Formats: sequence, structure tokens, C-alpha cells
Amino acid sequence: MSDSFGAKSTLQVGDAEYQIHRIKDVEGLEGAATLPYSLKVLLENLVRTEDGENITAEHIKAIADWDETAEPSTEIQYTPARVIMQDFTGVPCIVDLATMREAMAEMGGDPAKINPLAPAELVIDHSVIIDVFGSADAFQKNVELEYERNEERYQFLRWGQTAFEDFKVVPPGTGIVHQVNIEHLARTVMTREIDGVNVAYPDTCVGTDSHTTMVNGLGVLGWGVGGIEAEAAMLGQPVSMLIPRVVGFKLTGEIPAGATATDVVLTITEMLREHGVVGKFVEFYGEGVGSVPLANRATIGNMSPEFGSTAAMFPIDEVTLDYLRLTGRSAEQVALVEAYAKEQGLWHDPSVEARYSERLELDLSTVVPSIAGPKRPQDRIALTDAKAAFRNELPNYATAEAEPAEAMESEVDTASALSFPASDAPATDGEQVDHAAEQPAAPATDPAAGRTSKKVAITLADGTETELDHGHVAIASITSCTNTSNPSVMMAAAMLAKNAVEKGLQRKPWVKTSMAPGSQVVTDYYEKTGMWQYLEALDFHLVGYGCTTCIGNSGPLPEEVSAAVQENDLSVVSVLSGNRNFEGRINPDVKMNYLASPPLVIAYALAGTMDFDFESQPLGQDQEGKDVFLKDIWPAADEVEKVISEAITTEMFTKDYAGVFEGDERWKALSTPEGDTFAWNDESTYVRKPTFFDGMGAEPEPVSDITGARVLALLGDSVTTDHISPAGAIKADSPAGKYLQEHGVERKDFNSYGSRRGNHEVMVRGTFANIRLKNLLLDDVSGGYTRNFLAGGEQTTIFEAAEAYAAADTPLVVLAGKEYGTGSSRDWAAKGTRMLGVKAVITESYERIHRSNLIGMGVLPLQFPEGESAESLGLDGTETFDITGIEAFNEGRNPGTVKVVARKEGGEEITFDAKVRIDTPGEMAYFRNDGILQYVLRQLASA
Repeated sequence: MSDSFGAKSTLQVGDAEYQIHRIKDVEGLEGAATLPYSLKVLLENLVRTEDGENITAEHIKAIADWDETAEPSTEIQYTPARVIMQDFTGVPCIVDLATMREAMAEMGGDPAKINPLAPAELVIDHSVIIDVFGSADAFQKNVELEYERNEERYQFLRWGQTAFEDFKVVPPGTGIVHQVNIEHLARTVMTREIDGVNVAYPDTCVGTDSHTTMVNGLGVLGWGVGGIEAEAAMLGQPVSMLIPRVVGFKLTGEIPAGATATDVVLTITEMLREHGVVGKFVEFYGEGVGSVPLANRATIGNMSPEFGSTAAMFPIDEVTLDYLRLTGRSAEQVALVEAYAKEQGLWHDPSVEARYSERLELDLSTVVPSIAGPKRPQDRIALTDAKAAFRNELPNYATAEAEPAEAMESEVDTASALSFPASDAPATDGEQVDHAAEQPAAPATDPAAGRTSKKVAITLADGTETELDHGHVAIASITSCTNTSNPSVMMAAAMLAKNAVEKGLQRKPWVKTSMAPGSQVVTDYYEKTGMWQYLEALDFHLVGYGCTTCIGNSGPLPEEVSAAVQENDLSVVSVLSGNRNFEGRINPDVKMNYLASPPLVIAYALAGTMDFDFESQPLGQDQEGKDVFLKDIWPAADEVEKVISEAITTEMFTKDYAGVFEGDERWKALSTPEGDTFAWNDESTYVRKPTFFDGMGAEPEPVSDITGARVLALLGDSVTTDHISPAGAIKADSPAGKYLQEHGVERKDFNSYGSRRGNHEVMVRGTFANIRLKNLLLDDVSGGYTRNFLAGGEQTTIFEAAEAYAAADTPLVVLAGKEYGTGSSRDWAAKGTRMLGVKAVITESYERIHRSNLIGMGVLPLQFPEGESAESLGLDGTETFDITGIEAFNEGRNPGTVKVVARKEGGEEITFDAKVRIDTPGEMAYFRNDGILQYVLRQLASA
């Protein structure tokens, strides 16, 4: 390695000596002193990995002398210290690595070269489904079902743990990947023996989940990437990126009584999404940073994908060290973190304001209790406005007769809600709705409200007779690492439950309740404080240690509730303490989804409806018949903190993580294949050898222009990776459902798309299969449907149309609006797009990770001219597309724009220049090789 700036030095910490690569007080790097914290970490990364070719002194100077006012233009090669994965995205990563070993052998190379060159850790947290809830044995039964469904996947991961070096698996039932990361896996400062020398350097990581940014709260630079990019990082490939703009976010004041960390993060999300931070780093600074607890920092960092930033950093300070001590890191590690951070200028100094590209500020004392919804995390609603906001949104979801306008202002009882015309309702489940033929439940007059309502009488399994209505809370779930990692909101929820139970309140009978902590430590402090009994009294029983509801693993609603919802097209809601509430994500029966703090999740379970004003409406009556309002049971912040300080101990963390990679008896009992290459089972419906490397040569084939392409899907704004590649339930009549049934899988054993990501046959059939997807090629249809223009434009599934186009050798394109690919870092959203035969995607704008993933799969990301869209250009998706200029890549040249000619059936042509969104030379190399893994494989084979 080169050392142009003489940066190599030593650091003595106690009895240990470490080699470090200094960035503070180094001649030639004077600009480093005023860099943002996050760019200092990148600077050290380049200084340490300088090789004179991919990373040069000029690259290093470009960061040290960073012009905060300039637009990003300098490409750098960043080498993350480690890779973190979860099982939904991790399984296909290991499948690809296993397949690459075989491809390497076929190319005459050494299969052992396909091996992680940096620590790679996978946490199994995405597979537990809430089938059972509201009972003491819910956790046990859900775990048993999880193992039954996922045995093949878990056997495969156990094989990977033995076959690949430096790859570890955290078994099921341990916790959520990001919470496990901050509580145990994160090092903050890494050490590694390199050529016999003990080297210390900043902990950095990339992860196969967009919420990898949670670790930013611990001073660790990390962000989510697609699985294919993570695989490349595991194999030693640096991440190609432009030196980003950095947004400084100043924090002042303190959170007021009644507000929570969740309310803070929803406020920040709204502010940053409105400001615009896609592709940028966000960094928190100011005097207020020191008063932000580590758990709150992690909660804020977790939501970085929701504001759209690449990372959301907090620097290292005493708060960081206190958390490392609390969570059981060794005294030697804590001493190293402190010494290293101070030596390198990475220690937070609130008196020094770094150079920032842009600035925002939030006075924490102005934060108010909030929720967000009904379909985007940035759509924050002050709790005091929640009822009115819900009523305003309901016409977009509900079906029934409109109520008189004057009734909108009247008070209602807690079981009532609004009803609206059927013509306002979106179609559901991919079927065209014939409104004239529908016979909805007859509207009834609600005397208490003085207006119409769509109440449906139901009898629950336990014999309880009740009514369902629009706006009723069908799911109330405390879930997701965003909040379950934060003791302040988790204890507040438990104490609210205690107060509610002591007042005699109960959750409404139609609400499916669940508690899914992010780690076993939460269970420990609930048990120590005696809080479980109160949560369980409200049916918030432990259901599993996993992401559950937040990723669509909410499980089925009770049969009688589900039937009533479907038969009467009721617009029921979910309330969850998660980070994502996209359409179709949480549950197929639930149209409207709201994010809320854990205590508010319980409050809404007590209220039973979103059509509720907590200030003016009581949650119920106490034993003396007096009204009980939310303010009567809301725990005081100082009381919450007192309980936390007395309850949580270091021993809880050291005990729970002592055997974190060992697993329980079920995990140990799994039969595990042996050998360096995997023994594929042709009968498996979970893990199959993918076709990505079939027929691959030592040199890439030339890329070619696109001729005669048809539009597979015409999509609007904010199409998420959930829309493109859903993680949730598989419908029986879908192409994926039919495939599974043809292979002997019963409907009850379908599991989810997320759990089937190791089988490309299922996943390609599930691409664009989200039941809420709106393909504008069709009218009044939702789901994975399109028009086959080779068959006169008839309606068919997207998969079947793609098969027909492939048979006719017809290339495909996708047209979309703004923020295409928002959401999870889901590699199958790109893999499935590629496997359907899509050669190019043309949008108004992209979210960062999905654009990168498309390139990683050899799909060309294009952008309409500034200010233009499919609609403004007069494109309706029936056209035939020619795209020329792509072949410039064969000459090693990025054309910048390509010419697009869209021909109407009558011969009219629409011509425009589309911007090529291949932003770096590295991305160009990936596209030229038909994908990033093909590029890496060729590089390793020729080395």
C-alpha cells in the first residue's frame, strides 16, 4: 500500500499498540480539521487503502480539500470494514456466492477465491410471522412454525457458516439485525491483524437492509446497499461513490414532556424529506447533541432511508462510551474507542462547527406527539390533528355512501367512522372492480354521530359480538428495531399499559395485538420490572424477536375479521411502531397504515379506531365509572427514566449475547450439508441455483442499443421496492402461487416472498406482484397485471406477459415517475426486473439504492429530461421504443444521454434525450459486464 502523506503511525492504549493511519495534523491534509465527521471517516479509509491506482493521493486530497458548496463530482473507492445482512436479503447473497464458486471453477479459477475478505455477519430476523397472538404460548408456537417453514433456508445458512470463512450467522429468535448490530456486533473502532501488524481503524459497514444506518447513532459510518453490492464488498470490491454533500442538522433544546423519541424522528423525517437529502450524508451537531441519548440517536439514524439520505451520523462522545460500557463491550475496547477518536479528531467537540453543504436546525422542545401515515413515513401528523387527517384521507380508501358535509364536524362514538362513494375506492387484489354489481353492507344511521356509517356486525372466535367499521384498528403492533431498541419508548409503553390496566381499560376485541422486541434484553428489563403482566393483560404478548409487522409478517387477521373486511370492503387500519407503512406492505386486508410510538400503539389498541380524538374522547371508564383519557394514563418522562436506570444492567447484555452465534436446540439439531460447494436439491422450493452466470464468458459481450421494446409497466410516483418485489404473502392465484402449487406446496405452506428469495423461480413470478401496484396501462386494476401488446393488448399477469415477450424476443422497458425505488434495499427488485426481460427503466427520478441495484443487474437506468414526464411527453405506454447511443459504452465512454424514439400505433413519433443515470466509472464497468457480480467474477478469475 502507498503512504503519500506519511500517515502511518502508532497508538498506545494501555498495554496494546496499534498501527493507525493518521488524518489529524498531517502535512497536506490540513483541511481535515474542519471536515464533517462522516467525511473524516471516509478520508481515513482512503489514506489507509491508498494503492496508487484505484485510490491515489489526488483522491485523498479531494476529500481533505472538499468544497462543501460544489456538486458531487469526484469518484472515490470506499472499502467498508464489514458487511451486515438479514436473512431475507442475506439468503440470496449466499446463494449467489455459492453459485459463483461453481462458475469460478467452470472458468478455470480457484473456487476458494469466492470467500468473504471482510467480516460478514447475518442475523435471521425477517422470517418470523405473527400467526399466533394474544396468548402466553404465542412466541413458542410462532418459532415452531418459523422452523417448519424455513428448514431448507436455515440448513443452507448453516452450511454457509461452515463453508465460508469470516461469515457468521445469528440464529432465529435472537433479535433484529440493527438492534443486534448496535448492542453487540458494532465495534466503533475495528482492529485486525494485517501482515502481522495489529491495525486500528474506524468501524464502517454496508448492509443488505436500508436501515443499516441505525448504527450511525453509535458513530459508525454505514448504510444500506443492495445484496449484489454487498456481495461485491464481501469479495473485496470497494464501493464506488461520489464524495457527497453533507447536510448539517443542528439540534438544540430538549424533548418536552409528552413527546417521545419516535415523535422526534417523525419530525426530522418530515423536515429532511421536504428539504431533499437523497444521495447526501446528514450529520447532527450542536450543543444539543450531547443531551441526545444513544438510543435516540440510533432511532434517528434508523430512519435515514425514510428521509432519503445515505447516512445520518452522530459523532463519538461520552454518550457513545457510556453505551458501549452498558452493552457489555470490554474495558479495553472502550478505551481504544476513546483514544482512537481523540487521536484522529473524530471526538465530538460542540464548540467546533464543521464545514457543511447545507444546514437545518430543530429545537427539540418544539416537538409534539405525532403519527405518520396512511402510506408514507414522511407524512407526519400531529396527534391532535390525527382524527381530522384520517377523515380527510378516508375518501381515497373507503367504499359506501357519502355522508352529509355538515356531519363532518360532529362528534362520534369510538366505533363509528365515515363512509364514501364506491367510485372513490381503488380496486383490490388485482381484480377489476365492477362497482355496479357490488352490494356493500347497507349504510346505517349512527344516532350518536348524526351521520351514515358502514358498521358490520361480527362474532369473534371467543363468542364476542361486536361491530367493524371503516377506520377500525385491525392491527396494533409494537415492532421494528426503530423503536424496540429504545428503552425510553418501550418502557413508556409498558408503564402506560400498567396504568391502563389499573384503570380497568381493555383493548378493543377486533384489534390484533403483538409485541416483537428487537432483542432479548427488552424481555429482561420487562421481567425485572414486572411489566409483562400488564402488557399481557392487554394481549401484547411476546410473539417473536424479529421485524414481523414492519416488513409484512403481521400474519393473518382473525378469520371473522378478515372475512368482514373483504366481504364489505372495509378500510381498516394498522398502527405500528415501525419505520415503513407503504401500501400493501403491512397486511393484505389493511389499506391504511400509521407509524406511532410504542405507547401510542397501545393507546390506539385501547381506542380501537383511527377516528378518535385523544384530547376530547375517553378511552373508557374506570372502576368508578369515571372517564379515562390518554393524559390520565400517560407516564411521566422522569418516572420512565427512573425505572430504566434501575432496571437495565450490563449483565443483561453480556448474558444474552454470550452465545449469540450458537442458537437454540432447534438450530443445533438442523442437519447441515458439508463441502465447499453446495449440494443443490432440484426439488427445493426455497433454495435453487440461479441462472445469472449461465453461459458467462471470460470477456463481456458488447452492449447494444435497444430496438422495438414494449412497455411492461407504466407507473406513477413513489413506486417502492415493495411494489416491485413484495416481501409479504403469496396469493394462491398469482403466478408464484401457481408455481408453488404445481411443485406440491400447499397454500398453508406458501410462506412469504421474503422467505422464498433463495428461489429465483418464485421471485421472478413475484416481481411487480404487489396487490397495491397501479399499472397505468390498465384502468381500475391493482396488482401484478399488464397488457400484452403482442396479443392485441389483452390483460394478463406481468409475468405471463414477460414470458410472451421473451418468446418473441421483444425487449421491455418500464416507465415511472418520481422517486422510483423508494424503500428497502431489495436486490430482488432489480434481479426480478432483469429476469422479466426489462432492458431499461425510464423515470423522473430514482432513490439511490435501487438505481445502483439496477446497474448491478445490467439494467440501464434512464431519466426523462428535466421537467418532463411520461405524461408531459404524451406517452401512454402503448408505444414501441428504440433507444440508441448505448453502444458508446463499448468504447469506454459514458454517452451522458441516449436518444429515445417512441412510436405510436399510427406512426407518430415522440423523441427525447434521456439522461443516463450511470454516475461513476465503476458503475459503467458493472454495466459493461452485464452486472456487478459478473464483473467481480471476471476480475477474480483473471487475478
